[in-house]
Amino acid sequence: MSTTAERHENSDGAQQREAEALDAYSKIVVDVAERIAPSVANLRVMRRGRGGQVPAGAGSAVALTPDGFLITSAHVVSGPSHAPGRTGRATFVDGRELSWRVVGVDRLTDLAVLRADGDGLTPAALGEAERLRVGQLVVAIGNPNGFAGSVTAGVVSALGRSLPARAGRTVRHIDNVIQTDAALNPGNSGGALVDSSARVIGINTAVAGVGLGLAVPINAATRQIIGALMRDGRVRRAWIGIAAGPRPLPPNARVKLGPDPRSSGVEIIEVSPGSPAQRAGLRAEDLIVEMGAHPPQAIERVDDVQRLMGQDAIGHPMPIRILRGDRWLDLEVSPVELVE
Repeated sequence: MSTTAERHENSDGAQQREAEALDAYSKIVVDVAERIAPSVANLRVMRRGRGGQVPAGAGSAVALTPDGFLITSAHVVSGPSHAPGRTGRATFVDGRELSWRVVGVDRLTDLAVLRADGDGLTPAALGEAERLRVGQLVVAIGNPNGFAGSVTAGVVSALGRSLPARAGRTVRHIDNVIQTDAALNPGNSGGALVDSSARVIGINTAVAGVGLGLAVPINAATRQIIGALMRDGRVRRAWIGIAAGPRPLPPNARVKLGPDPRSSGVEIIEVSPGSPAQRAGLRAEDLIVEMGAHPPQAIERVDDVQRLMGQDAIGHPMPIRILRGDRWLDLEVSPVELVE
């Protein structure tokens, strides 16, 4: 039997270990917040009205380059598609306040690039959302109140979510959205979701519900979009009209693929009416395993499909191999240009 002294000693040891763990967690969050805060700005959005410039909203943005490029959420700065270009002021935690203009908007990923009238900014380091794991620590930081940055911490709750986005009559799903339980406060849209190394792995875009937040991932596909917005002010892309998500390959498919080390494909969740995908005969629950030709590209993630949807794919028939139940089908889909 343990003595009273031993029980007290065990209890004290457990409390000490718990305190040390909590202290380590706090140190990570504090370090991340201190490193990323100089790169995050509060945005005040203005639009032209009959009486001149009038307030049109607020949000946050993340510095991409020292010479003034910022990334934010499209819905923060774009407004209706017919509205004149928005402008405003960006305030950083060091007290600087800079005017900005919109360089390019992509409503279908809810991303926008701005250019601030200043230099010497502290650019954020971009990470890779594909490396995230469910349960991983993340920190959401925005600057909704100007000088006082807002920091919340949590974990990745889910990966591979889809978020509907609309541009004019076009509705598209933003794929591979990151779901986190790090609380998002009003004005945090456009702020950074970062990992424990203070690398930006997402741009906070919406509140999904109590205790839930969503972020557009930073990955190969969105890096291309950001680059196009910085360079051309717009994104020209192909479209086949599906919403999709990752799904493990069933055992029979792995046997069929032989030595191919793939473990997953992309399942079609929804097919848009009248879309190239519908005309090609694609259906919900079809599992895409290959697309393209010369040579066909293995499809394991939604990003693999999106990378094939560049402007060069517009109007060119593209082979697509799917698994429908136990049947393998080779179809052909002809992407069209995605227009608002």
